[in-house]
Amino acid sequence: MSRKLLGQLMPVITLLGLLLLWEFGCIVFSVPEFVLPKPSRVIETLITSFGPIWFHAQHTLMTTLVGFVIAVVVGVLLGVFVGSSRLAYQALYPLLVGFNSVPKVALVPVLVVWFGIGTAPAILTAFMLSFFPVAVNVAIGLATLEPELEDVLRSLGASQRDIIIKVGLPRSMPYFFASLKIAITLAFVGSVIAETLASNVGIGTLVEQASANFRMPLVFAGLAVVAAMGIAMYAIFAGIERRMTSWATRSTDFGIGG
Repeated sequence: MSRKLLGQLMPVITLLGLLLLWEFGCIVFSVPEFVLPKPSRVIETLITSFGPIWFHAQHTLMTTLVGFVIAVVVGVLLGVFVGSSRLAYQALYPLLVGFNSVPKVALVPVLVVWFGIGTAPAILTAFMLSFFPVAVNVAIGLATLEPELEDVLRSLGASQRDIIIKVGLPRSMPYFFASLKIAITLAFVGSVIAETLASNVGIGTLVEQASANFRMPLVFAGLAVVAAMGIAMYAIFAGIERRMTSWATRSTDFGIGG
């Protein structure tokens, strides 16, 4: 087995090993199902309750992607503005850090007051959690453009707009695509948090209702679906990153991280 193939299989091998350890641990220590269900019971629940789980998962995926797309648009625009101006960077970057430090779960009740219970709080929470990595990475990519390079470009007649569009943004692409992998996973976290507190549909709602009824296999089945969707979206953006920024990154033999 080649080293590259082994590296690609390692996540699967590790997951199977952890599931077997979990299964045997529950059997050996006779762990009650309402405390920690065996992986075999979680898989069984995934099969028997596929319809309800898929219904809620579709809603979570939709709200996550909508919030994520809004976060990318706002994050790129804000990142370009902050990164292309030293004054804007000094004025707004601390505010972005401060906003990101506020626990978003504390803002969900405020969103409920403003927009009511439903899809809107989930989309907005996904947006608030995921726009920060995009904005910061784009801003850093632009702000760290070498002053010597800017001086050379200006001496050749390039305007500030030309420098940003033709040099700054392409140079920021590795930062941007790296941020997408982080942002999409945070968007899922935001959607599920809001669905748990302020919705009647979605994986968060499913998990909340199942835990209230001590249906722990269904709780873990819902969490497993969220994890699977997060991994799938992460892998998609990692693939896009490899294709779009291969000029800026070295190929490695390691996993899906890109």
